[in-house]
Amino acid sequence: MKILIIGASGLVGNNCLRYFKQKDWNCVGTYFSYEAANTVFFDTLNLDNENNFNVTQFKPNVIVHCGALTHVDYCEQNEAESYEKTVVSTKNVITIANELQAKLVFISTDYVFDGENGPYDEEANVRPISVYGKHKLEAEQAVLAANAQNLVLRITNVYGDEERGKNFVSRIIDQIFEQQKLTLRLPIDQYATPINAADIARCMYLLLRDNKSGIYNIAGTDYMNRVQLALTILKYFPEAEYELIPQTTTQIAAPAARPLQGGLKNKKFMSEYPDFRFNTVDDYVNHKSIMLDDMEDAE
Repeated sequence: MKILIIGASGLVGNNCLRYFKQKDWNCVGTYFSYEAANTVFFDTLNLDNENNFNVTQFKPNVIVHCGALTHVDYCEQNEAESYEKTVVSTKNVITIANELQAKLVFISTDYVFDGENGPYDEEANVRPISVYGKHKLEAEQAVLAANAQNLVLRITNVYGDEERGKNFVSRIIDQIFEQQKLTLRLPIDQYATPINAADIARCMYLLLRDNKSGIYNIAGTDYMNRVQLALTILKYFPEAEYELIPQTTTQIAAPAARPLQGGLKNKKFMSEYPDFRFNTVDDYVNHKSIMLDDMEDAE
């Protein structure tokens, strides 16, 4: 299997790159704005950029498109840029995939739903309520329309190991380790299904190995709001100094609307892979806390 992972400097892409290489697949990962280790440059908005990795020469069987503009509030306030970096970028990748007759995997989100009746299965009616959600929906629909063999994975609240530690869970752990006082103003009414990026990579590997297509929800077994998520992390660090301020989404008044009862059901995936075990937030944070304790003991 030869796989090109676009956006391999990000959380999902980098976990996929590492896991697929462990499985001895021939993988190349690309970056655009941040050059992570073992990645090459590729600009999906300018396919003629002379610095682009030579995708045609590599000739992948599969292209995994993880690159996107994911800052929801920024997308709301910069609609044209959001469209370009999510929809136009994806359409350009579709062009490449079609030219190379490669399967395309697109990473989508539960933001394609309105959050009134979640968590959602793959058959639920889509109704995005933000610019980010609308653009992700348009991109995933374009991917599915381009080739019946293409694959869309919907995910949400991703956490896990990444070079920059940008995700919510990693940021809190890093700040605790650096002995910073945490001030957490978090929505108590936004529910989702947090998923470890390592599990996304493991799921994608199985789906690609078995040549699956269509839409799959990839979701952890936790269902919690942001306050509960923070408390799940903090219980492993009793020495942490923090102030936790629960707020409603209305009180926060962010530029973009959020799905409140969001999240995803992974019944379809589990019906096909009943022996798969998803990690929980507790699993991940407990493991990280032990690692950090070991590091401190070694110093």
